[in-house]
Order: sequence, then C-alpha cells, then structure tokens
Amino acid sequence: MAPASGSSLYPRNTLKRIIRAHANRTLSKNVDILIFLDYTLFLQDLMREAAIRSKRDGERGISARSIRRVRDMSLRKFKG
Repeated sequence: MAPASGSSLYPRNTLKRIIRAHANRTLSKNVDILIFLDYTLFLQDLMREAAIRSKRDGERGISARSIRRVRDMSLRKFKG
C-alpha cells in the first residue's frame, strides 16, 4: 500500500539533520532522497544474498547467521 499523498516513507527533516551533522560540506536539495534510496537498495541486496545463502546451506529461512555471512560482500558492493 502506497503512502497517502503528501506523506513520506521516512522523516526527511530528521535524516537531513543527521546527514548535516556528519558531513562537513554543503548538501544538495534532494540528497536525503538519494541516500534513502541507496540504503533501501543495500537492504534489498543484503536480503536477497542472505536468502540465496540460506537456501544453499539448507536452512529453512533467513537467519542472523546467514545475514552476517553475506554482510561484508554486500557492503563492498555499495562502497562509495
């Protein structure tokens, strides 16, 4: 179900405040949207790789152990 018109999937102001606190440079207007999209793509990739790994290992579902096994590989893919 999509969010109602005018609502957001995440608190934009809070995310912008966090980004400004950690970046010592000026930010473009929609940088928070790009960061959120990159984050969701990372999580999607992490879950997909963990599902593949857990099926290959004969597990019934995705466990924390299968996520830890693929975490470093997924982080390397998204390193900037």
